[in-house]
Amino acid sequence: MNSLNLPFNYNMKNAINANNPKLKSWVEVPVGSDFPIQNLPFGIFKTEYLSPVAGVAIGDHVLDLVYLHENGFLDGLGLPVGVFNQRYLNDFIGLGKKKTREVRERISELLQHDNDELKSNVAAREIALISMSEVEMQLPIRIPNYTDFYSSEEHATNVGTMFRDPKNALLPNWKHLPVGYHGRASSIVVSGTDIHRPKGQIKPLDSEIPLFCPSQKVDFELEMAFITCTDTKLGSSIATKDAEDHIFGFVLFNDWSARDIQNWEYVPLGPFLGKNFGSTISPWIVTLDALQPFRVKGPDQFPQVLPYLVANGEKNFDISLEVLIKPEQSDETTVSRSNFKYMYWNVNQQLAHHTVNGCNVQVGDLYASGTISGPSPGSFGSMLELTWNGQRPMHLADGTERKFINDGDTVVLRGHAEKDGVRIGFGECKGKILPAT
Repeated sequence: MNSLNLPFNYNMKNAINANNPKLKSWVEVPVGSDFPIQNLPFGIFKTEYLSPVAGVAIGDHVLDLVYLHENGFLDGLGLPVGVFNQRYLNDFIGLGKKKTREVRERISELLQHDNDELKSNVAAREIALISMSEVEMQLPIRIPNYTDFYSSEEHATNVGTMFRDPKNALLPNWKHLPVGYHGRASSIVVSGTDIHRPKGQIKPLDSEIPLFCPSQKVDFELEMAFITCTDTKLGSSIATKDAEDHIFGFVLFNDWSARDIQNWEYVPLGPFLGKNFGSTISPWIVTLDALQPFRVKGPDQFPQVLPYLVANGEKNFDISLEVLIKPEQSDETTVSRSNFKYMYWNVNQQLAHHTVNGCNVQVGDLYASGTISGPSPGSFGSMLELTWNGQRPMHLADGTERKFINDGDTVVLRGHAEKDGVRIGFGECKGKILPAT
């Protein structure tokens, strides 16, 4: 171990070789890049000459997995013909964690500075390695089902304080189960897709009847989401101890919200038009394997959870998050800095609760965390909280005021984990609000 000059806390037992913090790539990786050799996230891209295919991010480049597979660089892994030559990653991630881990490990080998297989093959390298400036990222998965949780205690407390009783901000069930609802999968779009301001019914305080109009309170929600890589049978359930066998990886997630539409419609069945007009995900799926070094213990849970929700060990992840707003003609302003580690309910508990009643899951299903808010006002994960429902407007760098999101505003989510000199990032999750149609 000492001969490898590894950090003291790098666990050699059951270590994932591709996570070794000492690895270096022959591909140049700029300082501060989200995509060092220890990351290797998967996505779908297209170019002027290529239809959508699977790729891996490394530095400022995309590695074409179709080319690698068809030209023998992935021989011996037993991969199905054409598994990467598809517009979604579902078939690939559906091969299971063991197989996708083998692929990531092989890609890591090919990119290591002392491996000449691809490095010295100039013709192959020039075809397989494509500049990110030449690619257009696509939605990485076909999403059969989408669930949105409500798992940040700080966020739930803020909302409960704002709209109900500050002394009883959390509803009686909140600390006993991960609250969630089933959302609309068809309106989830990839980063860079514009979103039109939604229209719907709102009920102003000074009106006896609702009005139909464009929402005046369009908001972002800072979230992360995990993606499942298995199909389970109806009637079966997933235990917390097995949950990670079913999780391929994570993306950043902006669950756009129309607060005035939501406030009028949500009783008694919950979110509907206030949420289903659009949600944005980042295009690169960072594998659960790549996030292993960034595990941390989550908040203490009291009262004690029921046995099926017990999840021992470090099940949260130390991932720094930020939200920026960029007006159409001005520079961006950071409006929130938070962290995924704040989540009260972890992903193991979310998936266990989701399936404890026999609900089956599918490859490509997406499960959002719910708004991620921290303990201080600067770490709140929505405009609803940052401006306290518009009562405390914020000022952007250009001097303009915001209560919620204006037409022309682009909201950008960024996230990364950092440890032992390794930075694992997610790229950007961004979307622009256009006027209502």
